[in-house]
Amino acid sequence: MANGSFTGSAGALAHLTPRPTQTLFNDNYLSLTDMDFTQQFLPEVYEKEVERYGNRTISGFLRMVGAEMPMASDQVVWSEQGRLHIAYDPVVTTGTTVVIPGDANNASTNLIGAGATIVVSSANGLVVEKAYVSAVSAPDGATGDVTLTVAGYQGAITAHAAGKIFVYGSEYAKGTSQAGTSVDAAFEQFNNKPIILRDKYAVSGSDTAQIGWVEVTTEAGTSGYLWYLKSEHEARIRFEDQLEMAMIEAEKAAAPIAPAAGFGGGTEITGSDGLFSALEARGLVYTDADFGQGTDLGLGDFDAILGELDKQGDFSLLLKQEV
Repeated sequence: MANGSFTGSAGALAHLTPRPTQTLFNDNYLSLTDMDFTQQFLPEVYEKEVERYGNRTISGFLRMVGAEMPMASDQVVWSEQGRLHIAYDPVVTTGTTVVIPGDANNASTNLIGAGATIVVSSANGLVVEKAYVSAVSAPDGATGDVTLTVAGYQGAITAHAAGKIFVYGSEYAKGTSQAGTSVDAAFEQFNNKPIILRDKYAVSGSDTAQIGWVEVTTEAGTSGYLWYLKSEHEARIRFEDQLEMAMIEAEKAAAPIAPAAGFGGGTEITGSDGLFSALEARGLVYTDADFGQGTDLGLGDFDAILGELDKQGDFSLLLKQEV
Protein backbone atom coordinates (compact mmCIF):
# COMPACT_ATOMS: atom_id res chain seq x y z
CA MET A 1 0.00 0.00 0.00
CA ALA A 2 1.36 3.39 -0.93
CA ASN A 3 2.13 5.75 1.84
CA GLY A 4 1.07 9.36 1.75
CA SER A 5 0.97 12.37 3.99
CA PHE A 6 -1.46 15.22 4.71
CA THR A 7 -0.40 18.80 4.38
CA GLY A 8 -2.41 21.34 6.26
CA SER A 9 -1.79 24.71 7.79
CA ALA A 10 1.88 24.87 8.87
CA GLY A 11 2.20 21.05 8.70
CA ALA A 12 -0.15 20.61 11.61
CA LEU A 13 -1.24 17.11 10.47
CA ALA A 14 2.12 15.41 10.82
CA HIS A 15 0.96 13.62 13.96
CA LEU A 16 -2.02 11.91 12.27
CA THR A 17 -2.08 8.26 11.22
CA PRO A 18 -4.95 7.21 8.94
CA ARG A 19 -6.69 3.92 9.85
CA PRO A 20 -8.31 1.46 7.42
CA THR A 21 -11.45 1.22 9.58
CA GLN A 22 -13.71 3.82 11.20
CA THR A 23 -12.25 3.29 14.63
CA LEU A 24 -11.40 5.95 17.19
CA PHE A 25 -7.71 6.28 18.05
CA ASN A 26 -5.75 9.05 19.67
CA ASP A 27 -3.83 9.76 16.47
CA ASN A 28 -6.49 9.69 13.74
CA TYR A 29 -8.76 12.64 14.52
CA LEU A 30 -9.04 16.05 12.88
CA SER A 31 -9.39 19.26 14.82
CA LEU A 32 -10.53 22.67 13.59
CA THR A 33 -6.93 23.84 13.46
CA ASP A 34 -5.78 20.90 11.35
CA MET A 35 -7.27 21.84 8.01
CA ASP A 36 -9.36 24.41 6.13
CA PHE A 37 -12.79 22.80 5.85
CA THR A 38 -14.10 25.44 3.48
CA GLN A 39 -11.68 24.34 0.77
CA GLN A 40 -11.31 20.60 1.38
CA PHE A 41 -14.94 19.60 1.91
CA LEU A 42 -18.30 20.56 0.45
CA PRO A 43 -20.47 22.42 2.97
CA GLU A 44 -23.24 20.51 4.71
CA VAL A 45 -26.56 21.67 3.23
CA TYR A 46 -29.65 21.67 5.38
CA GLU A 47 -32.12 21.00 2.60
CA LYS A 48 -35.26 22.08 4.45
CA GLU A 49 -36.01 25.77 4.38
CA VAL A 50 -36.22 27.28 7.86
CA GLU A 51 -39.55 29.00 8.54
CA ARG A 52 -38.09 31.92 10.41
CA TYR A 53 -41.12 34.22 10.16
CA GLY A 54 -43.95 31.68 10.33
CA ASN A 55 -47.16 32.42 8.46
CA ARG A 56 -46.62 35.81 6.81
CA THR A 57 -49.92 36.34 4.96
CA ILE A 58 -52.99 38.34 5.94
CA SER A 59 -55.27 36.35 3.63
CA GLY A 60 -58.90 36.43 4.68
CA PHE A 61 -58.60 39.50 6.92
CA LEU A 62 -61.03 41.60 4.91
CA ARG A 63 -63.44 38.69 4.62
CA MET A 64 -63.55 38.54 8.42
CA VAL A 65 -64.03 42.27 9.10
CA GLY A 66 -66.14 43.49 6.22
CA ALA A 67 -68.06 42.78 3.05
CA GLU A 68 -66.56 42.14 -0.37
CA MET A 69 -68.14 43.44 -3.54
CA PRO A 70 -66.95 42.92 -7.12
CA MET A 71 -66.77 46.00 -9.35
CA ALA A 72 -65.70 46.83 -12.90
CA SER A 73 -65.99 50.64 -12.98
CA ASP A 74 -63.50 53.39 -12.17
CA GLN A 75 -65.63 54.62 -9.29
CA VAL A 76 -68.12 53.16 -6.83
CA VAL A 77 -70.82 55.30 -5.17
CA TRP A 78 -72.86 54.13 -2.21
CA SER A 79 -75.19 55.52 0.46
CA GLU A 80 -75.11 54.80 4.18
CA GLN A 81 -78.13 55.09 6.42
CA GLY A 82 -78.14 57.85 9.00
CA ARG A 83 -79.23 57.85 12.62
CA LEU A 84 -82.71 56.59 13.43
CA HIS A 85 -83.23 59.09 16.26
CA ILE A 86 -82.70 62.84 16.24
CA ALA A 87 -79.70 64.24 18.13
CA TYR A 88 -77.59 67.40 18.08
CA ASP A 89 -74.10 67.88 19.49
CA PRO A 90 -72.93 70.39 20.61
CA VAL A 91 -75.67 72.76 21.75
CA VAL A 92 -75.77 75.73 24.13
CA THR A 93 -78.35 75.55 26.91
CA THR A 94 -79.70 78.03 29.42
CA GLY A 95 -82.44 77.57 31.97
CA THR A 96 -85.23 77.79 29.37
CA THR A 97 -83.61 77.58 25.91
CA VAL A 98 -81.49 75.28 23.80
CA VAL A 99 -79.56 76.88 20.92
CA ILE A 100 -78.57 74.51 18.13
CA PRO A 101 -75.65 76.09 16.20
CA GLY A 102 -76.04 76.30 12.45
CA ASP A 103 -73.04 73.99 11.92
CA ALA A 104 -74.24 71.26 14.32
CA ASN A 105 -75.49 68.28 12.30
CA ASN A 106 -77.18 70.47 9.64
CA ALA A 107 -79.20 72.42 12.19
CA SER A 108 -80.60 74.63 9.43
CA THR A 109 -82.83 71.67 8.54
CA ASN A 110 -84.07 71.35 12.11
CA LEU A 111 -86.03 68.18 12.81
CA ILE A 112 -87.26 68.99 16.30
CA GLY A 113 -90.77 70.41 16.51
CA ALA A 114 -92.95 71.75 19.32
CA GLY A 115 -94.27 68.97 21.53
CA ALA A 116 -91.08 66.91 21.41
CA THR A 117 -89.55 65.65 24.64
CA ILE A 118 -85.75 65.72 24.79
CA VAL A 119 -82.87 64.56 26.94
CA VAL A 120 -80.39 67.32 27.74
CA SER A 121 -76.94 66.31 28.99
CA SER A 122 -73.60 67.88 29.67
CA ALA A 123 -70.64 67.15 27.40
CA ASN A 124 -69.29 64.49 29.78
CA GLY A 125 -72.73 62.98 30.35
CA LEU A 126 -72.65 63.48 34.12
CA VAL A 127 -75.66 65.87 34.15
CA VAL A 128 -78.77 64.48 32.44
CA GLU A 129 -82.18 66.18 32.44
CA LYS A 130 -85.50 65.83 30.61
CA ALA A 131 -87.30 68.77 29.00
CA TYR A 132 -90.37 69.58 26.91
CA VAL A 133 -90.06 71.70 23.74
CA SER A 134 -92.75 74.38 23.75
CA ALA A 135 -91.61 76.48 20.77
CA VAL A 136 -89.07 76.37 17.93
CA SER A 137 -87.66 79.45 16.18
CA ALA A 138 -86.87 79.79 12.51
CA PRO A 139 -83.17 79.47 11.61
CA ASP A 140 -81.21 82.68 12.17
CA GLY A 141 -80.57 84.37 8.83
CA ALA A 142 -76.91 85.10 9.59
CA THR A 143 -75.75 82.06 11.58
CA GLY A 144 -78.39 79.43 10.90
CA ASP A 145 -78.84 78.88 14.65
CA VAL A 146 -82.14 77.41 15.80
CA THR A 147 -83.48 78.21 19.29
CA LEU A 148 -85.72 75.78 21.18
CA THR A 149 -87.82 77.10 24.03
CA VAL A 150 -87.94 74.33 26.62
CA ALA A 151 -89.41 73.62 30.04
CA GLY A 152 -87.56 71.18 32.25
CA TYR A 153 -89.70 68.50 33.86
CA GLN A 154 -87.87 69.10 37.15
CA GLY A 155 -87.52 72.86 36.76
CA ALA A 156 -85.07 75.02 34.84
CA ILE A 157 -82.42 72.98 33.06
CA THR A 158 -78.72 73.42 33.74
CA ALA A 159 -76.72 75.80 31.53
CA HIS A 160 -74.13 74.10 29.30
CA ALA A 161 -71.74 75.84 26.92
CA ALA A 162 -71.37 72.59 24.93
CA GLY A 163 -74.15 70.19 25.83
CA LYS A 164 -75.98 67.44 23.94
CA ILE A 165 -79.64 66.74 23.21
CA PHE A 166 -81.62 63.95 21.61
CA VAL A 167 -85.35 63.38 21.13
CA TYR A 168 -86.77 60.46 23.08
CA GLY A 169 -90.48 61.04 22.44
CA SER A 170 -93.26 63.62 22.43
CA GLU A 171 -96.23 64.71 24.53
CA TYR A 172 -99.40 66.51 23.47
CA ALA A 173 -102.43 67.82 25.30
CA LYS A 174 -105.73 66.01 25.02
CA GLY A 175 -107.89 67.10 22.11
CA THR A 176 -105.08 68.66 20.05
CA SER A 177 -104.47 67.70 16.43
CA GLN A 178 -101.05 69.19 15.75
CA ALA A 179 -98.02 66.99 15.32
CA GLY A 180 -94.30 67.62 15.29
CA THR A 181 -91.92 67.96 12.35
CA SER A 182 -91.99 65.41 9.54
CA VAL A 183 -88.74 63.44 9.52
CA ASP A 184 -87.36 61.89 6.36
CA ALA A 185 -84.85 59.06 6.51
CA ALA A 186 -81.38 60.54 6.57
CA PHE A 187 -78.47 59.10 4.59
CA GLU A 188 -74.96 60.02 3.54
CA GLN A 189 -73.46 59.40 0.14
CA PHE A 190 -69.83 58.32 -0.33
CA ASN A 191 -67.61 57.38 -3.22
CA ASN A 192 -64.32 55.60 -3.71
CA LYS A 193 -62.15 54.45 -6.58
CA PRO A 194 -60.07 51.32 -7.11
CA ILE A 195 -56.31 51.38 -7.54
CA ILE A 196 -54.17 49.38 -9.97
CA LEU A 197 -51.45 47.26 -8.39
CA ARG A 198 -48.65 45.59 -10.33
CA ASP A 199 -45.70 43.35 -9.56
CA LYS A 200 -43.47 41.05 -11.57
CA TYR A 201 -41.06 38.15 -11.19
CA ALA A 202 -38.14 37.70 -13.59
CA VAL A 203 -35.80 34.71 -13.95
CA SER A 204 -32.78 34.31 -16.21
CA GLY A 205 -32.98 31.59 -18.85
CA SER A 206 -29.78 29.95 -17.65
CA ASP A 207 -31.24 29.62 -14.15
CA THR A 208 -33.88 27.23 -15.43
CA ALA A 209 -31.19 24.57 -15.94
CA GLN A 210 -29.88 24.93 -12.39
CA ILE A 211 -32.50 22.86 -10.70
CA GLY A 212 -32.31 22.67 -6.92
CA TRP A 213 -35.01 21.06 -4.84
CA VAL A 214 -36.00 22.67 -1.54
CA GLU A 215 -38.55 21.27 0.90
CA VAL A 216 -40.92 24.08 1.83
CA THR A 217 -44.06 24.60 3.85
CA THR A 218 -46.58 26.95 2.27
CA GLU A 219 -48.53 29.60 4.16
CA ALA A 220 -51.57 27.30 3.99
CA GLY A 221 -49.74 24.61 5.94
CA THR A 222 -49.10 22.15 3.11
CA SER A 223 -45.55 20.94 2.44
CA GLY A 224 -43.61 19.63 -0.53
CA TYR A 225 -40.65 20.30 -2.82
CA LEU A 226 -40.14 23.26 -5.14
CA TRP A 227 -37.28 24.19 -7.41
CA TYR A 228 -36.22 27.60 -8.73
CA LEU A 229 -39.84 28.84 -8.98
CA LYS A 230 -39.90 28.97 -5.17
CA SER A 231 -39.16 32.68 -5.57
CA GLU A 232 -42.07 33.01 -7.98
CA HIS A 233 -44.28 31.37 -5.38
CA GLU A 234 -43.28 33.97 -2.78
CA ALA A 235 -43.68 36.78 -5.33
CA ARG A 236 -47.26 35.66 -5.88
CA ILE A 237 -47.97 35.52 -2.12
CA ARG A 238 -46.39 38.95 -1.64
CA PHE A 239 -48.57 40.42 -4.40
CA GLU A 240 -51.73 38.91 -2.90
CA ASP A 241 -50.76 40.36 0.47
CA GLN A 242 -50.24 43.78 -1.08
CA LEU A 243 -53.71 43.60 -2.61
CA GLU A 244 -55.21 43.23 0.85
CA MET A 245 -52.85 45.63 2.61
CA ALA A 246 -53.75 48.29 0.05
CA MET A 247 -57.40 47.88 1.03
CA ILE A 248 -56.38 48.52 4.64
CA GLU A 249 -53.65 51.16 4.32
CA ALA A 250 -54.67 53.07 1.16
CA GLU A 251 -55.32 56.79 1.50
CA LYS A 252 -56.86 59.40 -0.78
CA ALA A 253 -54.46 62.06 -1.98
CA ALA A 254 -55.10 65.60 -0.75
CA ALA A 255 -54.11 66.78 -4.24
CA PRO A 256 -53.53 64.80 -7.46
CA ILE A 257 -50.02 63.35 -7.73
CA ALA A 258 -48.08 63.17 -10.99
CA PRO A 259 -47.17 59.54 -11.82
CA ALA A 260 -43.58 58.36 -12.21
CA ALA A 261 -41.92 59.03 -15.54
CA GLY A 262 -43.08 56.56 -18.16
CA PHE A 263 -46.08 55.45 -16.09
CA GLY A 264 -49.65 56.64 -16.10
CA GLY A 265 -50.00 58.09 -19.60
CA GLY A 266 -51.18 61.43 -18.22
CA THR A 267 -53.47 59.91 -15.61
CA GLU A 268 -52.97 61.40 -12.17
CA ILE A 269 -52.52 59.37 -8.98
CA THR A 270 -55.40 60.07 -6.58
CA GLY A 271 -55.20 57.19 -4.07
CA SER A 272 -58.08 55.30 -2.51
CA ASP A 273 -60.01 55.30 0.77
CA GLY A 274 -58.69 52.34 2.81
CA LEU A 275 -60.00 50.88 6.05
CA PHE A 276 -57.82 52.95 8.38
CA SER A 277 -58.46 56.11 6.35
CA ALA A 278 -62.23 55.57 6.60
CA LEU A 279 -61.97 55.01 10.36
CA GLU A 280 -59.95 58.20 10.77
CA ALA A 281 -62.55 60.19 8.82
CA ARG A 282 -65.86 58.61 9.87
CA GLY A 283 -65.22 56.23 12.77
CA LEU A 284 -64.55 56.70 16.47
CA VAL A 285 -60.98 57.78 17.16
CA TYR A 286 -59.88 57.49 20.79
CA THR A 287 -56.66 59.35 21.58
CA ASP A 288 -54.92 59.10 24.93
CA ALA A 289 -51.32 60.05 25.69
CA ASP A 290 -51.06 57.76 28.73
CA PHE A 291 -53.54 54.95 28.01
CA GLY A 292 -53.50 52.44 30.85
CA GLN A 293 -50.99 54.36 32.95
CA GLY A 294 -53.39 55.40 35.71
CA THR A 295 -54.03 53.71 39.02
CA ASP A 296 -56.92 51.72 37.49
CA LEU A 297 -54.58 50.15 34.87
CA GLY A 298 -56.62 51.55 32.01
CA LEU A 299 -60.04 50.33 33.16
CA GLY A 300 -61.37 53.88 33.13
CA ASP A 301 -60.16 54.32 29.55
CA PHE A 302 -61.83 51.09 28.48
CA ASP A 303 -65.07 52.13 30.22
CA ALA A 304 -65.07 55.36 28.22
CA ILE A 305 -64.48 53.47 24.98
CA LEU A 306 -67.16 50.86 25.67
CA GLY A 307 -69.64 53.56 26.67
CA GLU A 308 -69.13 55.34 23.36
CA LEU A 309 -69.39 52.08 21.41
CA ASP A 310 -72.67 51.29 23.16
CA LYS A 311 -74.04 54.66 22.06
CA GLN A 312 -72.85 54.26 18.49
CA GLY A 313 -74.08 50.70 18.10
CA ASP A 314 -71.02 49.32 16.32
CA PHE A 315 -67.32 48.70 16.69
CA SER A 316 -65.86 51.14 14.17
CA LEU A 317 -63.08 52.22 16.52
CA LEU A 318 -59.49 53.28 15.96
CA LEU A 319 -57.19 53.53 18.99
CA LYS A 320 -54.31 55.99 18.91
CA GLN A 321 -51.72 56.53 21.61
CA GLU A 322 -49.78 59.76 21.44
CA VAL A 323 -46.17 60.04 22.55
